[in-house]
Amino acid sequence: MLDRITAAVDIRTPEGIAAAVSRLIRTGALGAGDRLPTVRDVAASLGVSPATVSNAWQALSGVGLITSRGRAGSFVLQASTTWMPPHFGGLAGSHVEARLDLSTGTPDPELLPDLSAALTKAPTRADTASYLSSPVLPDLELHLRASWPYAVGAITIVDGALDAVSRALDSLVRFGDRVVVENPGFPPFLDLLEHLGVTRIPVDVDGEGLVPGQLARALRLEPVAIILQPRAHNPTGISMSADRARELARVLRASEHIGAPVVIEDDHSGEISSAPAHSFGTWLPQRTLHIRSYAKSHGPDLRIAALGGPEALVDRIVARRMLGPGWTSRMLQTILFELLTATPSLTAVHDARRIYQARQRLLAEALVRQGVEHTVSDGINTWIPVADEKASMLTLAAGGVRAAAGSTFDASPDGSLAPHLRLTAGRVRDDFDDLAALLAAAVRAT
Repeated sequence: MLDRITAAVDIRTPEGIAAAVSRLIRTGALGAGDRLPTVRDVAASLGVSPATVSNAWQALSGVGLITSRGRAGSFVLQASTTWMPPHFGGLAGSHVEARLDLSTGTPDPELLPDLSAALTKAPTRADTASYLSSPVLPDLELHLRASWPYAVGAITIVDGALDAVSRALDSLVRFGDRVVVENPGFPPFLDLLEHLGVTRIPVDVDGEGLVPGQLARALRLEPVAIILQPRAHNPTGISMSADRARELARVLRASEHIGAPVVIEDDHSGEISSAPAHSFGTWLPQRTLHIRSYAKSHGPDLRIAALGGPEALVDRIVARRMLGPGWTSRMLQTILFELLTATPSLTAVHDARRIYQARQRLLAEALVRQGVEHTVSDGINTWIPVADEKASMLTLAAGGVRAAAGSTFDASPDGSLAPHLRLTAGRVRDDFDDLAALLAAAVRAT
């Protein structure tokens, strides 16, 4: 193995050594579980200092390719977790710690509201009057209807935004159907479509949302559904503008003679988004399923979201769900209602929204000072173009920072998306200039 690594290294810097070992792992020349030669052996073989090899090992560890087991040595990690869907698994990252992990796509835990008061509102026994009672608490439904972006026919509660998208697709699509997705898009959506045997039609996203001309061409292929994120788009952090929403609604109306796809809107960050809510339900209420999730604002482990749309579509989803989990726990719904109405949690979410917006602005300004063109993103994620994705991730890893690879979000069939990184900027609390300097180096790394 030592000879194989030595032969693969053509640039004897930490980055060059890390890149060579990365290629060996990606091509299978080094397999999961293989023990790497010691740092001193590799250094002696390459004629470099042990510190140079140690820095290369740290970079590889930072991007999840190898792991150190102390005196036992360093080992190649499994390429992915076997139970994880392939696109989703690309977000899993490594099993080692980073000084600053910006790959997660999860909110800052310190900005989530305290659940203590809400938990006291839950019943002391997990009972229900009947298995056939309404699946949604009446008070919660009234509150949701009052805050919905349009007058909605029916609302139900499900176990998170991805559960809502999955159930919507299950009720709408059949094997061989076509579905429009954003490019870049959310990896679990790609896994869902592949699982269902559905052909995805990628439509590019620009600074205001889906590109109208591309959507018009995609509609000629008669898709049965369109999945989009109207606010704080993951991964780019853009939010759909009012003008773009109206333009896209006109495109959809103009194509009604071809077909009438259902629009599935995943508003996963609505409560912490600094942008107003724009829904196609305003113009196309009979063709829109709108999802409001509370993972980013109130906590990912709550696993709860609201799904609203025309009665015919929502009732079909509710009826099928009655033959599975039945309903989302009303104890959990009670906690959500308290979080959405109690002053302390409302204040906490308001503060989180303001802080996330400030962090995005501070990072954007720091990047601009480093000569990297960047605009302020919405929500917790931001999208940064780079010269070389692997080189940029290795550069960040050498500095103790982990990011998500942009290729994971590529919805195009030929993998043609330009190289990017997704950063969970909402988790950056300080040292924006230091991070921006490292990011600038990563952006230019080749």
